[in-house]
Amino acid sequence: MKAEAYQSPKVKRGKDAVAISVIGYVVIGLFALICLAPFYLIVIASFTDETALIRNGYPLWPQIKDFSVQAYQLCLKNPTAILHAYGTTIGVTIVGTFLAVLMATMTGYVLSRKDFPWRNQISFFFFFTTLFNGGLVPWYLICIRYMHFKNTYLGLILPLMFSVWNMIIAKSFMSGIPAEISESAKMDGANDMVIFVRLILPLSKPLIATLGLFAALAYWNDWYNCMLFQTEENMFTLQYYLQRVLGSAEAMRIVAEKSGMALPSIPLESMKMAMTIIATGPIVLLYPFVQRYFVKGLTIGAVKG
Repeated sequence: MKAEAYQSPKVKRGKDAVAISVIGYVVIGLFALICLAPFYLIVIASFTDETALIRNGYPLWPQIKDFSVQAYQLCLKNPTAILHAYGTTIGVTIVGTFLAVLMATMTGYVLSRKDFPWRNQISFFFFFTTLFNGGLVPWYLICIRYMHFKNTYLGLILPLMFSVWNMIIAKSFMSGIPAEISESAKMDGANDMVIFVRLILPLSKPLIATLGLFAALAYWNDWYNCMLFQTEENMFTLQYYLQRVLGSAEAMRIVAEKSGMALPSIPLESMKMAMTIIATGPIVLLYPFVQRYFVKGLTIGAVKG
């Protein structure tokens, strides 16, 4: 007698499960709309006349009668300088992100190795720097007099190149990678650099994407180091250049009000919104490429048996 093949019965989802799924999708959709609402208001406000913006506040729906591009005209009055600032920011972000991720992953890998004898002492040295520092003035003097950061791209890259927080994330992540992977590779004659590049990094793609996003945001939004070390306009980053444009507009308005001079109306509030769009537009494109690594789990099962 031939045994009949067993087929598991199809499980039908009940009404409760369907209702829970629908409610979950609705809640997530509403939460996504709430997250997009501020950016939507910024876009609408950037194309709204300054007088209407002050009188009525941030509009929920665009009004044709209040439509104005004066804020963008003032922000983009010098397109050559804007493009140059974009180029500087993009170049610094790419180079700085690569170096920051490399430093964080290499340091985290070394400190996660249990066969490294001084890993606890060196880890304490890094942790100590998160609690105490020498202060702004000594740090500035060292950067200017000894490291020569004045009017160099090093002054925009090196201060943000190493983050203790990113190193801690890398150390915690790589501690979960089985040590047997490195041990088996060493038995095959691989050195530490080969193990790190060909084994550890391929298993750390979610980590690399996360650290890359953190570093890219830090470099893209940085204006403080540019203010400290750069005096040549052709080396200004985008954030600092836009901040200077807004500061100049505010200064002109204050001088005009105190002196009674008749100057054209300067839309400061609309300019702030327009600068936000100009500065955050390109970096938003980075999110779709790394988003899946935040929601995708990593199961490290290279060691079997």
